[in-house]
Amino acid sequence: MQDMLTQLEKLRSDAAECELIRDLATDFKKRELFDRLAAHFSILASEVEKAILESGKRA
Repeated sequence: MQDMLTQLEKLRSDAAECELIRDLATDFKKRELFDRLAAHFSILASEVEKAILESGKRA
């Protein structure tokens, strides 16, 4: 379970970092790229969180 929590925190951190880079980028293509990456990391984090919650229900 601890490994899943660690991954969840890493994904949230990666999403926040991509959002920061997106906000600082002056190039439109780079802004788009980091916006997509932030969204992707957020979705992955949501999926890990969902898996954690489901594994807790089974325990």
